Amino acid sequence: MFERISVNSEICGGKPCVKGTRIPVHMVLELIEAEICFQKIIEDYYPNLKKEDIKACVEYAKVLIKDEEIHFATELKE
Repeated sequence: MFERISVNSEICGGKPCVKGTRIPVHMVLELIEAEICFQKIIEDYYPNLKKEDIKACVEYAKVLIKDEEIHFATELKE
């Protein structure tokens, strides 16, 4: 499913990274959050990335959130 994302305990402390790099997914997401466009991310920050790598970071985060179970404190009291 995530051909462009890898998790390796020996790279970046096991944080998910763009495969073949030491660029953590969260750093790419921070640039997107700062409203930096994909092309600018590639030109100014990570010239080794491709647009598809950035999209894969977003997709990875989306899947994590989608599958996350959330338990509210009120549910725990019952």
